Amino acid sequence: MRKDIVSIGGASGFWGDSVTGPMQLVASGHVDFLVFDYLAELTMSLLATARMKDASLGYATDFISVAMRAVLKDALAHNIRIIANAGGVNPRGCAAALQALADELGLHVRVAVVEGDDVMSLLPVLRDEGVHEWQSASPLPNKVVSANAYLGALPIKAALDAGAQVIITGRCVDSAVTLGALMHAFDWATDDYDRLAAGSLAGHILECGCQGVGGLHTDWESVPDWAHSGYPIVECRADGSFTVTKPEGTGGLVTPATIGEQLLYEIGDPARYVLPDVVCDFSHVTLTQSDEHRVEVSGACGRAPTSTYKVSATYADGYRATGQLTVVGFDAARKAQRTAEAILERTRELFHKLALPDYSATHIETLGSAYLFGPHQPEVPRFESVMWLAVTHTDKFALELFAREIAAAGTSWAPGTTGASGRPSVTPAIKQFAFLLDKARVHPQVTLLDGDTIDVSVPTGGAPLAAPTSVATDTSSASLAGPSREVPLIALAYARSGDKGDTVNIGVMARRPEDLPFLRAQLTEDAIAVYLSHVVKGRVTRYELPGIHALNFVCEQALGGGGMASLRHDALGKGMAQVLLAMPVHVPADHS
Repeated sequence: MRKDIVSIGGASGFWGDSVTGPMQLVASGHVDFLVFDYLAELTMSLLATARMKDASLGYATDFISVAMRAVLKDALAHNIRIIANAGGVNPRGCAAALQALADELGLHVRVAVVEGDDVMSLLPVLRDEGVHEWQSASPLPNKVVSANAYLGALPIKAALDAGAQVIITGRCVDSAVTLGALMHAFDWATDDYDRLAAGSLAGHILECGCQGVGGLHTDWESVPDWAHSGYPIVECRADGSFTVTKPEGTGGLVTPATIGEQLLYEIGDPARYVLPDVVCDFSHVTLTQSDEHRVEVSGACGRAPTSTYKVSATYADGYRATGQLTVVGFDAARKAQRTAEAILERTRELFHKLALPDYSATHIETLGSAYLFGPHQPEVPRFESVMWLAVTHTDKFALELFAREIAAAGTSWAPGTTGASGRPSVTPAIKQFAFLLDKARVHPQVTLLDGDTIDVSVPTGGAPLAAPTSVATDTSSASLAGPSREVPLIALAYARSGDKGDTVNIGVMARRPEDLPFLRAQLTEDAIAVYLSHVVKGRVTRYELPGIHALNFVCEQALGGGGMASLRHDALGKGMAQVLLAMPVHVPADHS
């Protein structure tokens, strides 16, 4: 396939996304490729847990039973090729399930499986070599249940080159499903780094589904028709520039603000966004509104990739459980807090009598009391609160005892206690461990279910991944020497946040270019660290994106361990931008 413009639809942003995405995009008649992203870091932990219980599982089952059942026939009829990382930790199982569905529907489809990301067999040697966690330097845990390298786009390109109509991968970077399609369509070379960076940015815009076209937008009231939210389409040209849009007649909103929020999402250092195929520089990307619900994106740059893959491993570390109760009436939050404390005190005494050790970790929140806002919330009466009590323990029996004791709160303590929904489940505590692995030790393969196996050659040169550094940028700031007034940050900026392990990324984009100097002057690393000190315990690093008038803050040790290791209600940092948007900033008194 060689076209001047290639259109790619982002049909899924996570495992559990709406089936309306693929249905809407296929029905639009406007896409050449349909790409699905399922594998958040948390999802890999869930899939590893599922495979521990049943060896035939470990993939995103909804991809088969919901998405493909809904659109496979129509997609094939319209020559739309499908790429999904739904394989998780069991891509062969996912492909077999897809083939069974095709047989049931009487369809002939060429299915390819991308493998090679599973590096479990290397762990004994790596352990002997002293492999360590790439940020904390802690040693490889004992009970590793999965270890998968983040592969890039080349295996996907190889599968498309071989004629596959549906490609199922295991662990790959989210944007690779899009970049692989573009490398195939435009025959981009492996060292055409600016185009590879542009294709990766297109994938980054698509990878979160509706979130790229108005979902979770700061100005949520301006986004129309939530029930029919549009899913994003990128119309890509051979030079790497592209237009973001959505199917005609759908809800959502495509503007530089909505695309800018997604550009900022979880990118860390925007001048050094490290992917397997290219190190991207998005700091000077520009966004231009060309028509209603159409934004032109250009300006991505790239350089040679590093010599290593990031490997995401998961390991078992005891058990976890979470209890919830609703408490209503006067002093609801204080009653919920005291209830949780009473449950912990009682169960600890029971543990002691049964010669069981203490909890390995506990965490109390009173939902409705704005835990994330800490000291920045007004003191107002709250007449409803939800007790959130999350615990971990090395012994499953101890948490089964904990689960039984939650019910006692219904008659024992706080007036207005209600909302119990049965005993909380006790599940294995699966945590993440990331390390770097030389690309030469990983051997990606593509297998077509009806034929050949292809060994994929990946460039293995490049420099090692260097430690992140804060790069000096233009720090000119507006003077506030004259009269000023205080406004919340949301008056000047949009913001979005998300997680990478125990690190939260908060992107802040000025509503107007002329307001960026005010943000530079007041949103310093120290100021953000102080404002978020009740939840952020590590370093805060600020990066700049002058192309979209934005700042990006990387806050370390911010999520109580992050992912499944965290006991917080917001373990993925989704609410952190909302906290920062409440931060008071000063503007000139005559600022409009």
